[in-house]
Amino acid sequence: MIVSRRNFILSSTAASALAGMGWPAFAAINPKLATMLDAIVDDELAISPEQLSYLGMDSGNRASARTKLDDRSVKARARTFTNIAKYQKMLASVDRASLQGHDVLLYDSVAYELVNGAAGARFSYGSVGTFGGGSPYVISQQDGAYQSIPEFLDSVHRIEVSADAEAYLSRLAAFAVVLDQETEQFRHDVAAGVLPPDFVLDTALAQMKGLRATPAAQLRMVASITRRTQEKGIAGDWSARATKIVSGTVYPALDRQLAAVTAARAKATSDAGVWKLPQGEAYYSWGLQYATSTDLTPEQVHQMGIDQGRELDGHMDAVLKTQGLTQGTIGERLAALSKDSRQLFPNTDAGKGDAVAYVQSKISELRAMLPQISKMQLKADIQVKRVPPDIEAGAALGYMNFASLDGKRPAIYYINLQDTGNWPKFTIPSLSAHEGLPGHAWQGAYVAEHRDDVPLISSIMGFNAYTEGWALYAEQLVDELGFYKNDPFGQLGMYQAMRFRASRLVVDTGLHTKKWSRNQAIDYLASSTGRARVACTSEIDRYCASPAQACGYKVGHSEIVRLREKAKAELGPKFDIRDFNDAVIQTGAAPLVVLSTGIEDYIAKQKLG
Repeated sequence: MIVSRRNFILSSTAASALAGMGWPAFAAINPKLATMLDAIVDDELAISPEQLSYLGMDSGNRASARTKLDDRSVKARARTFTNIAKYQKMLASVDRASLQGHDVLLYDSVAYELVNGAAGARFSYGSVGTFGGGSPYVISQQDGAYQSIPEFLDSVHRIEVSADAEAYLSRLAAFAVVLDQETEQFRHDVAAGVLPPDFVLDTALAQMKGLRATPAAQLRMVASITRRTQEKGIAGDWSARATKIVSGTVYPALDRQLAAVTAARAKATSDAGVWKLPQGEAYYSWGLQYATSTDLTPEQVHQMGIDQGRELDGHMDAVLKTQGLTQGTIGERLAALSKDSRQLFPNTDAGKGDAVAYVQSKISELRAMLPQISKMQLKADIQVKRVPPDIEAGAALGYMNFASLDGKRPAIYYINLQDTGNWPKFTIPSLSAHEGLPGHAWQGAYVAEHRDDVPLISSIMGFNAYTEGWALYAEQLVDELGFYKNDPFGQLGMYQAMRFRASRLVVDTGLHTKKWSRNQAIDYLASSTGRARVACTSEIDRYCASPAQACGYKVGHSEIVRLREKAKAELGPKFDIRDFNDAVIQTGAAPLVVLSTGIEDYIAKQKLG
């Protein structure tokens, strides 16, 4: 149950604290809880200008955030743990026993995240979040300002008037500062024995060198402000000023980072897992608990992947046989299909444009199915984009940036087309259900389009198993509703995607607890899923840089399916798939144990109704 603020008295303190942020103060049933949560949000957003821009809340009395980037210094990392302790005291000031309805779920979710974040204090390295989780490496092929800030400036920082362009230049100058901050943290971590694997550093170095080798005037960071000011008719020498900042401050900072990473590369090994790091076993357990929001052990997760993979093999074998593909192992047959020219887009700019158009066509088909999926009428606008070429070598194969909460920026669905062979046509429908509708874009749309009902704190917490579990469930859901009734290869792609997530459980735990080598993990992933080896290599490198994160998908999906079967069994003829789906989304970002409580509440209400 989501409690609408329209039905309860607003907290004047919270309303004052959030004034000008473009977000209604959340009014829980318990006004003390509402005030406390809004105060936490206000405190957190005050130190995260990038988060304010992502949320679309960098206006009014928060407009100065548009000139700044987040602090990535060693001091900022230490401040995170001070804030966690402060927020835990604030949460403890509210008597949980006095809460009812959705307030209990919200309270428990915040408490869960803060406990996980506090546990990160045991580790003196890497990044860590106030609301849990982190990465052991501040710089990798997918982590670091060098690869995130150019895209942030281009896609998130809005330019409508001259002041916005001036703010862009301020942020461009701040880019040099955050590069140096990360270089300092990187050197600190290396001195403590925390080095990414050599192959991770090789990809990161290649991307950094590619950035540095580009003439400043030709960089996306410069081209972006030049193009957008011209489109808006904003007079000024924006290109020349941006070029001067890059040449004079950004490039020297990037040179310093390159020197630090190059020096570390000379000491790095090919050991892939975090078992090699100080307190490596404990670090992975912490990461796994955050990624899955369960107490499952690495061995239990590993076995889950093996067991579910075996079941999915049976489904894939059946579909393959209906299409006359009977020779070889399942992985071999899928690999052959992935190389079939009829399934491939040409690996050219034109072919990549066709791939994006095909994604957009699938999003349109999925949008037409939404009335079967939900009773909520969400707009859920989506923009499909290629992963920018300057970061595609280290980026995930597909991902979503949620829409801004003010409705001015749609969700952005990124597909990595460095090699179109990574995305045969039969794999794209399932990916589009996952990243787009009714997957991640749908999740984000509920929050953005129900601002009166969703507390802002839900947008700054992240529960990996809930978020990714829903998106994987979305892939299965559209199959059950007939999305693939005339597309057996698309259904096969869905099963392959499920198998891919099951195999992730095996390789991630294998890498980080069983001391698997990179090649051992690639071999398993490629042979069990039939995915292209280059795609599997990119994925394995991702798991090395983000230990445990990939385990949240299948664990979360399995729990949502379990809860659905429970609801079906208890409700009988009263069960409506749309009500169940809406209940999962309306419970909000939550650890799986809290999601279970939310679904139990939904079941109880349906019985009474």
